[in-house]
Amino acid sequence: MARPAVFLRIAAVVTFVQAVLHTIGGVFGDPDPGPGAAAVQAMKTNQFLLMGHTRSYWDFYFGFALGATISLTAEAVLFWQLGSLAKRDARRLRPILATFLVAYAVMAVDAYAYFFVGPVITEILVVACLGLAIATSTANESITGDYEAQRPVGTMGDADARRDVHVNR
Repeated sequence: MARPAVFLRIAAVVTFVQAVLHTIGGVFGDPDPGPGAAAVQAMKTNQFLLMGHTRSYWDFYFGFALGATISLTAEAVLFWQLGSLAKRDARRLRPILATFLVAYAVMAVDAYAYFFVGPVITEILVVACLGLAIATSTANESITGDYEAQRPVGTMGDADARRDVHVNR
């Protein structure tokens, strides 16, 4: 059975590829001539004063698109780092992985409703990787050498054993 670290590394690569493609097409890509180009031109042309700064809808569009690239890149790095942590104690990462799994599932729905199939596919792949990382993280994943982390459930740890010896004297 594959280990959680493998699935997290795959999620990292898929997320990084999505960040690169989003940057190329969504942030720095040029729209096709016609209605798309006219919409971009209208977004750039109409400026307004907001909180002491002159901005356009293009500024917001570009800024949010760049922010999405930054977030995707940070998430790719985080998934890679979580893959390293999963080699030691994958079970403890489950709540974090579940949070990202839900977020990516919601983003897939959002992408389906408002964008196109490319981001939907990558987000579903990330959801699958995170789900598999959660499913394959077991109690036996811990290789830290930490007695408390490796002891079977229901057995006494060192502190419990010392307390029992002291109480039973």
